[in-house]
Amino acid sequence: MLKVGIIGTGAIFNLNVLGYLNNTDVEIKCLSNRTVEKAKNKIETFNLNKSIPVYSDYKKMIDNEDLDIIEILLPHHLHAEAVIYAAQKGIKGISVQKPMAMSLKEADCMIDACNKSGSILSIYENFMFDPHILKAKELIDQDYIGDPSSIRIKVAMGVKGGWNVPESADKWRLDPNQVGGAEKGSPVLFDNGWHAFSLGWWLFGEDIEKVFAWTDNYKGIDAPAYVMWKYKASREHIVPQYGNMEFALMPEMELPSKYYPTDEFIEIIGSRGLMKINQGTSIGNKMSNSEVFPPIVIIRDGKVEIYTDFEKDWKYSFINATKHFIEAVKGNKVPILSGEQARYVLKFNLATIKSSEIGKEIFIDDMN
Repeated sequence: MLKVGIIGTGAIFNLNVLGYLNNTDVEIKCLSNRTVEKAKNKIETFNLNKSIPVYSDYKKMIDNEDLDIIEILLPHHLHAEAVIYAAQKGIKGISVQKPMAMSLKEADCMIDACNKSGSILSIYENFMFDPHILKAKELIDQDYIGDPSSIRIKVAMGVKGGWNVPESADKWRLDPNQVGGAEKGSPVLFDNGWHAFSLGWWLFGEDIEKVFAWTDNYKGIDAPAYVMWKYKASREHIVPQYGNMEFALMPEMELPSKYYPTDEFIEIIGSRGLMKINQGTSIGNKMSNSEVFPPIVIIRDGKVEIYTDFEKDWKYSFINATKHFIEAVKGNKVPILSGEQARYVLKFNLATIKSSEIGKEIFIDDMN
């Protein structure tokens, strides 16, 4: 069994822990949280071994426990320090939440530390493991809608419905020094937005040439926001490839959700077909049960095709992501978002934020 230690037991722990439960390949050996009582509550909630130790200092946990895997669920500004410390202590598998780091320099230090220690570094990106999004990627790679030329990702953010996260737990996201991104902080583009940036790069399998973005400000957050980009052409395409993403606010709408009151909608146009990917975070709610929002819709050859046979719950994206990471640590797979790949997504993300600050397009290769 691979021995697992988890750092951070906030709200997202409730999803990240699922892939480790009832898994014969791993055993959760210890937890760390600044407030020990919160970690103890998680032990009870998820019926973990009541004898596992709980630490208020994750460094002491790593020093004292014989661990194979570390799952890092900390605020952004603590990612680099935790990864580097775990790598220096010889932890075999290190999984860290998005965004990878606050800067490219931090990302380089993380990658270097893991390369020196032989640690497997994986940046946790659950959307790539959502069952219907995995199927969509499979169809695109099979040339099912032809050569893709355009992608539109719309992120709709409500304020009602879903988890009741205490304001105190989210306070760090309004601190620019902890959330990162723009000078005033980017709790939308640099936090929730990471998923869209990852999907925009991964679904097309092409790097980005340049990006342009606008952001506004609503009650201290960097939204509404609109991002446009052009892909490089590493291989020949029928039509030049472009993408855009929109982060839209719905401050008066209740969005039913088991998790955050947010949902995602993706549209991809290919040379001989169009694909719609409906829902992400809130899949499984009332919208999912209607005929209007099937998980995948494809219009091709004059016909409409609908794909509905999926587990409609966001938690499965977390379960699948964790299982994939465990297989990577066992040597059977490679992380779907390695340190080097996540550094590229980080560069894409930071270039977008820089563009929104200076009002000009940014060429990705100009980012250091």
